[in-house]
Amino acid sequence: MRTATTVTAAASTTAATPAPTPTAGVSSGAPAGDPWGDAAHLLRRAGFGGRPEEIDAAAGNGYAATVDALIAGPGAAGDPGAAATPLPDLGPEIRDTGRDPATRKAADQQRAQQEQQLVAWWLDRMTRVTAPLVEKRTFFWHGHWATSEQKVRSPQLMLRQNQTLRTLGGGDFGVLAHAMVRDPALALWLDASGSTRKAPNENLGRELMELFTLGVGNYTETDVREAARALTGWRLDRANDQLVFVPAAHDDGTKTILGHTADFDADSLVDLIISQPASHAYLLTRLWNRLAAPGPVPADVLGRLLPAYGTGRDVTALIKALLLDPVFRSTQVRGALVKQPVEYVVGTLRALNIRVDTGPGRSRSTLLGTLNALGQLPFAPPNVGGWPAGNAWLTSAAVQARLGFARWAVSGGDLGPVASAPPASRVDAAARLLGLGAWTPRTRAALQQVAADPKELVLLALVSPEYAVQ
Repeated sequence: MRTATTVTAAASTTAATPAPTPTAGVSSGAPAGDPWGDAAHLLRRAGFGGRPEEIDAAAGNGYAATVDALIAGPGAAGDPGAAATPLPDLGPEIRDTGRDPATRKAADQQRAQQEQQLVAWWLDRMTRVTAPLVEKRTFFWHGHWATSEQKVRSPQLMLRQNQTLRTLGGGDFGVLAHAMVRDPALALWLDASGSTRKAPNENLGRELMELFTLGVGNYTETDVREAARALTGWRLDRANDQLVFVPAAHDDGTKTILGHTADFDADSLVDLIISQPASHAYLLTRLWNRLAAPGPVPADVLGRLLPAYGTGRDVTALIKALLLDPVFRSTQVRGALVKQPVEYVVGTLRALNIRVDTGPGRSRSTLLGTLNALGQLPFAPPNVGGWPAGNAWLTSAAVQARLGFARWAVSGGDLGPVASAPPASRVDAAARLLGLGAWTPRTRAALQQVAADPKELVLLALVSPEYAVQ
């Protein structure tokens, strides 16, 4: 396994190398020797990567047509992968029951089984869908409205939130924002349930502005306090797990927020915030950082994309404009993102045709253990800010976790396209299998040493610098 160290050691260097900034009239950033041009890049960013036949089809259809198809989704016939992974039946919600240690332990074990079932279900769906943009977008929103089951302690509420993000996440951002302000899981996570006129809780108001809609620097502490007053009066009715409004607990006095004075409540507060130009730019930046590149959005790109978002706050139109923008296909963007652990794992499962075992078993245990070791277990973000990005994923511990996962993946995955290729062509076959355009000379030389062994070759390809980024 000395070669694995050779291949992976350059990962952090590769990801940290700044890409050149494109000039006016920017052209495709496809590296020399890349047989697929922009197709593989698009499928990595708008999904979780494509198998060779999918990338071939995208390249043949053309870039703009492929973007149209991704945006349009599965159509009236529906996505067979989504149909094969319906929302799971998690069973009844497990409530905390008294102080008896044995009873609480049993309840915790039952809830843990539900949590594992929930995570395995979503991994299975991300792996099997044929129209991946919906799940990629849901994954983005899951990190944006970051909510953790570790505090919510209700997989059922987390599933409901996940479905809200899926069904509303491609339309008017205002509709999604209104729904999330009333989301029971988010209310539990941010202690919003029980906020009263006498004791307003600032958590939801603060995070609504700082993380969900405006960004730091676009509001004041006074705005936070006033927003907290506007959000008072909501209670979580545990009989049906719905937030209900209690007028007597709501502060109906006049508030001044973002320079506007009125008797704001939750709805009018959200309407005010999402109407701010700063909110439009902030949401665009969040999407750009997750789908395109880290850092500020270039001014010319910002000017081109904001009209697509428009007064209707159309998330799908914004994503389409982003994917079609010439800078998105440039060397400034290509390879600029480190794959998040979920993207890495799901991309590998899709590439090697590995099915997720959603029931208790080795597959589920391995996948959840891998994601936990890598630091990104769905439904359990570390804090309300969500997961980190970039080089935070490129640690020595992460390399070891990826290596263990890669061993597991090649032991049961479909390596036929590599095994059936002549030994002299297997390094290129491995790149094709993983949807990569080309190897660097350093990686190619390391992989060529193990070309006689398809399993070892694909294993090392899975922990290469080229596969760590997108």
